[in-house]
Amino acid sequence: MTMWMVRAEVDNRLYQPFLEKGIVAIGWAKIGDLNQYRSREQLRSAVKLSWPNWKQQAQINAAGMLHRFATQIKIGDGVVTYNKQQRVYAVGTISGEYHHDPSFDSHNPNIRKVQWSNQEISRDEFSTATRNTLGSTLTLFLLSNEAEKEIRTVSEILSHPATDVQSKINVEPDDLVPEEEDLLHDIEAKSIEFIKDRIVKLNWSDLQELVAGLLRAMGYKTRVSPAGVDRGKDIVASPDGFGFEDPRIFVEVKHRPRTAIGSQDIRSFLGGRHASDKGLYVSTGGFSKDANYEAERANIPVTLMDLDALVEVLLENYEKMDTEAQRLIALKRVYWPLT
Repeated sequence: MTMWMVRAEVDNRLYQPFLEKGIVAIGWAKIGDLNQYRSREQLRSAVKLSWPNWKQQAQINAAGMLHRFATQIKIGDGVVTYNKQQRVYAVGTISGEYHHDPSFDSHNPNIRKVQWSNQEISRDEFSTATRNTLGSTLTLFLLSNEAEKEIRTVSEILSHPATDVQSKINVEPDDLVPEEEDLLHDIEAKSIEFIKDRIVKLNWSDLQELVAGLLRAMGYKTRVSPAGVDRGKDIVASPDGFGFEDPRIFVEVKHRPRTAIGSQDIRSFLGGRHASDKGLYVSTGGFSKDANYEAERANIPVTLMDLDALVEVLLENYEKMDTEAQRLIALKRVYWPLT
């Protein structure tokens, strides 16, 4: 059998629509219905005509992915897509031929029907090698045999045996060769996912200390609440360290990687705050739409920080963090030649 990764766009905004509609979709909408092209060469010419300023390898990559999506992906092939906020993969089986449907999403009109499993798999369930493979930023790519086998084993949803040996033989060799800048972006994306993996493995107390360390790196002094105390704040940050001077930032840290914080949690956090207070709510499981709405209408400034935002701030301030905080997530700088 064969298994493909289809990305739900860079910000995975199409992840839930994929599952709800029972599909996967890719873009390059400008060239229209892919059924009108008889070969990869015709697709490459269409891509070149539509995006003449792209570098040659980018044009080749786009044409290759479109060709694969329309013709090489077969009914019965496995497919995975990723939700980076919740750090989970959806696994399914291709159940329909290619068709063109701009009504789904004007930017992603190229569609394949999918029978999704009702089970999402945490990224933590996979080996480092498979996580590295899945971390590629290409819109569409064929998974290695090893990664495919591991996903099938872990998911336990694709139980039918491989019957078509030719399915692997008919897949053309991978010619999607990233350019230097694309390779750099790919490495950066993979490194961010691995940093997120490390943060998720921290216990709650260490995560709290990491957030406090970030605030100290940003120029604040912090007081961390003792373990077991839950009074709507885990950290208080202020210029003087006692909370006498403004700005006084109250911080709540929730370490539930697969559970989004709801509006009631935000309301509880905001209770009793003074007009001059500021709020920071950190949640490794992200936030619901209602929670974001509650924060927007709050009577004091409140920042909601999910796992992606936490990593972004960590990378921006890591070198200014004290040794005690750095040891919680040990990172190494990697240099890349400028083009």
